[in-house]
Amino acid sequence: MATKKVIAICQSGGEFVTNKDGALSYNGGEAYAIDIDAQTLLSDFKSEVAETFNSNVDTMIIKYFLPGNKKTLITVSKDKDLQRMINFLGDSASVDVFIMSEEAAARNTSNMPGSRSSRTTVSEAVPIAAPVDVPVDTVHDIEQIEVDVNGVPLSCVPPYALDDKHQKAAQQWENTITGVDQRFNSFSEFREALHKYSIAHGFAYRYKKNDSHRVTVKCKSQGCPWRIYASRLTTTQLICIKKMNTKHTCEGASLKAGYRATRGWVGSIIKEKLKISPNYKPKDIADDIKREYGVQLNYSQAWRAKEIAREQLQGSYKEAYTQLPFFCEKIKETNPGSFATFTTKEDSSFHRLFISFHASISGFQQGCRPLLFLDSTPLNSKYQGDLLSATAADGNDGIFPVAFAVVDAETEENWYWFLQELKSVLSTPEQITFVADYEKGLKRSLAEIFEKCYHGYCLRHLAEKLNKDLKGQFSHEARRFMVNDLYAAAYAPKMEVFDQSIENIKGISPEAYNWVVQSEPENWANAFFAGARYNHLTSNFGHQFYSWVSEAHELPITQMIDVLRGKMMEAIYTQRVESNQWVTKLTPSMEEMLQNESSVARSFQVLLLQGSTFEVRGESVEIVDVDHWDCSCKRWQISGLPCCHAIAVIECIGRNPYDYCSRYFSVENYRLTYAESIHPVPSVDRPVCDSDLIVTVTPPPTKRPPGRPKMKQSESVDIIKRQLQCSNCKGLGHNKKTCKLLLEA
Repeated sequence: MATKKVIAICQSGGEFVTNKDGALSYNGGEAYAIDIDAQTLLSDFKSEVAETFNSNVDTMIIKYFLPGNKKTLITVSKDKDLQRMINFLGDSASVDVFIMSEEAAARNTSNMPGSRSSRTTVSEAVPIAAPVDVPVDTVHDIEQIEVDVNGVPLSCVPPYALDDKHQKAAQQWENTITGVDQRFNSFSEFREALHKYSIAHGFAYRYKKNDSHRVTVKCKSQGCPWRIYASRLTTTQLICIKKMNTKHTCEGASLKAGYRATRGWVGSIIKEKLKISPNYKPKDIADDIKREYGVQLNYSQAWRAKEIAREQLQGSYKEAYTQLPFFCEKIKETNPGSFATFTTKEDSSFHRLFISFHASISGFQQGCRPLLFLDSTPLNSKYQGDLLSATAADGNDGIFPVAFAVVDAETEENWYWFLQELKSVLSTPEQITFVADYEKGLKRSLAEIFEKCYHGYCLRHLAEKLNKDLKGQFSHEARRFMVNDLYAAAYAPKMEVFDQSIENIKGISPEAYNWVVQSEPENWANAFFAGARYNHLTSNFGHQFYSWVSEAHELPITQMIDVLRGKMMEAIYTQRVESNQWVTKLTPSMEEMLQNESSVARSFQVLLLQGSTFEVRGESVEIVDVDHWDCSCKRWQISGLPCCHAIAVIECIGRNPYDYCSRYFSVENYRLTYAESIHPVPSVDRPVCDSDLIVTVTPPPTKRPPGRPKMKQSESVDIIKRQLQCSNCKGLGHNKKTCKLLLEA
């Protein structure tokens, strides 16, 4: 049976106050949580407490309340007492434990008779720093609790509820400055100690002198004599306090918004909590610092402090750029056949980084369709930038990252460079179909670098462009209909369905109709497109990959890349293991699609026309050429799987439908996609070598702008945003309050 764990909330430095009902409450001090169980020895527990509070083990007294009874304190003096305390708790997972010295306790027990048991009365409980009213008969009113030989109460009491008392955590800094002759290793250490000291004592200060040789500080309140002077100790590097007037005649200056709340100080305070809670919000940081230290921060200060704390935990963003040359070498060393290259600008600042792992290259060439999706996502890191990516679709229509790059900005030049690097990586003889935006220079770059490729314009980008060009001219509802018709035209397999869809647009706006006709439908509409997109019409197919990026984009660049590498490594291993369990010929999603088409095909009538050409009659009449994998419905050619009409013919002539499926959908091909592994990359440190061989890389000059970072929209987000419409003139872009017609009237 597992040993019961209990959290002991150890509190010290505060005071007990007696309430009107005789119950005790503990105010002030500081608190720390320590895990204990029935096997914990009292000596070990005392040692940990003494180390935490910097107290003496020999003079330490430990007390706690009985569950449900705030009038009775129990003293823990031996191992059995500690075990009994755990037994008293019942189902409760925590207990308040109060730490005090013998001297402090003695001041309140001199008039009380000694107790033979571990019971403590209210008068014995604690040193009382301020006078309190304790009724004369309080001792006689204490509730007596009978216990058995094991110390378990005979009458059950409700589980102990932990009081939510905020602690004055700044009191731990009361003695960071002790006075004349105190020494420090550096001026920064002295300033940090002074900063904490001022917060603990609740006063503001200002520097009168502050240089590399001496520091003179005085209280900020006019006329207050408190001051301190420190300088370097002769012939040493130590800093020593030479003079100090500890007297304050002021009441202490208010610690207003961010006073002395340096980002580094707050960062060091919140570092441990940020490690446990990476999503620690700036607002919560400000609230916690105000409550625990009495210092008020605004949102911006809390946000910057979080950045510093993150950097302390994760490493320097700047240092990560200097490690890039060695990081790229490690990638190629641990993953032979991989590509990892970077470029810098003339001033040695980072420009761009290209990564493609051997497992990704091999998987794409061995098992994936010759189909790549090009897209980008912004990086909301300290130095901004964008991530460009080329992702493929595996045989189960899952995302398969092929290559990606971190660039200082999404520009035509950077896209051109990325595609050049991608071309050097890929050596497939087949014509690749790209699904990508037609702007940002991609139309020209793809035509120049991949001369015989097919470029399918991303439908989402196309719809956004249409919506943007029409904004202000049409209502929200009208634009929504036009975008829906554009999508219908793009997915339409037949020319007549395409024509009907754009005629619907023409019915709303001849101008929009002309825009669609001039947008080169041969590059985005299924009815005209010559390449094989397998009915994938948008470039943000790699949404899962971008979700990985969003989890790591705030990390230093080398760590971000390694997180992505780890995600890819894990995904490859997972898919390989899962596919080894498959027993079908096709991947699960394709197998399901084929079975659905087969169930529809059973109701069709098949008539032989000539040779390998058949007529299939159902809800419509379609012509199937089984030898050329062609059906007049066009779905066979678009998807790579036989449509229901083709399956009707294939089964009629006694052939196997699996023989007419694209090889890219077979389980065998899928396993080839995930056959290679991505290997871990060890931690990178800048090696000591000839300085002439070191390539210097510094961070890009870009910095994250203020405000909430923009998030990448997923395909499901509605791109049509409602415009204001005036209820007076029915015009768009304004409301009744700002209507010019009413203002002129």
